[in-house]
Amino acid sequence: MKCILLAAGYATRLYPLTQNLPKSLLPIGESTILDLIIRQIEQVESIDHIFIVTNDRFFHLFEDWRSRQQIRQKITVLNDGTTTNDNRIGAIADLRFAIETGSVAEDILVLAGDNLFDFSLTDFIRFFERVDRDCITAHTLSELAALQRTGVIEVDAHDRVTGFEEKPHCPRSNLAVPPFYIFQQETLPLIRQYLAAGNNPDAPGNFIPWLIERREVYAFRFQGQRYDIGTMASYQQAIQIFAGKEEH
Repeated sequence: MKCILLAAGYATRLYPLTQNLPKSLLPIGESTILDLIIRQIEQVESIDHIFIVTNDRFFHLFEDWRSRQQIRQKITVLNDGTTTNDNRIGAIADLRFAIETGSVAEDILVLAGDNLFDFSLTDFIRFFERVDRDCITAHTLSELAALQRTGVIEVDAHDRVTGFEEKPHCPRSNLAVPPFYIFQQETLPLIRQYLAAGNNPDAPGNFIPWLIERREVYAFRFQGQRYDIGTMASYQQAIQIFAGKEEH
């Protein structure tokens, strides 16, 4: 299995912190956001190669970070060639770019480079292996405002995804979907098909409602938390939570 980390955004909402530093490399205690994500991936024995997709502006910073890593998986940093927030190609287009540039023809674990989490990726992989279908993750949110800011799914009694809405005004469930997915190798050509049809290339969640009309997709429900670092407040919260864990 390969892992693709999507980290080609420009994080304009975090300016001036991210004017000259990618969000994934922002510090969390003695580590960075990316360091914490990599530690989770490193625990998954079936993953042998990690692809990190970034942009031309920050490529050299990721390469410098990669040169200092000492983990068993191979890490490859890919440059999608974009230079500003205005000419970015979008997360789904970056996913296709990674698959094609890396000649990936295996199952893939897809993660966002700006989301921290405290559940086990190994448990997610085991769920995927058991259902033998494309999988997404889901967790319960109780606040309406939080559900209105994320993807929300409906599932049947077996956790097969039957509906997906991105940032719904009136959510039909309390199951929120972070950008953590596993796609089977047979699904990879559908990403190109999705983009070729002129669909939205931006947020990775846009692919899911299109996919569930064509393939069975199951939801892995995790009990931990995830932290989407998109604003200064969410970044400060992540520092408080994860830097404290590092000290212990």
